Amino acid sequence: MTELSRIGLLSSLPGELLIKLAGRMQREEFMPGKSIVTEGEEGDRLYFVLSGLLAVTQERRGPRRMLKPGDYFGEVALAMDIPRTATVFPVTPVVLASCDRETFDEFIRPLFSDEPN
Repeated sequence: MTELSRIGLLSSLPGELLIKLAGRMQREEFMPGKSIVTEGEEGDRLYFVLSGLLAVTQERRGPRRMLKPGDYFGEVALAMDIPRTATVFPVTPVVLASCDRETFDEFIRPLFSDEPN
């Protein structure tokens, strides 16, 4: 829960909701080498970076950006119900927290509608 409270998107959640969300998250560790999500695949999880660095690339545009602790990815595929728009792979060992579509819809989707434009 403490790690999740450091994620900007989640920092506005009340403690009780954050505890419920944390209970439904899956914590995973990945080593460099294999992508975590691949452009064009169906999206079924949202990921939050707890530690490490990841690279984001797109087939047509090449390298896009680096993700660091506090960042997240996978929301576009879930929010818009479209295939993954980029490939994300670890550059260093990483620890991620992820949630499934049902958890995204219940806890995370409402946060996007509250963000200022």
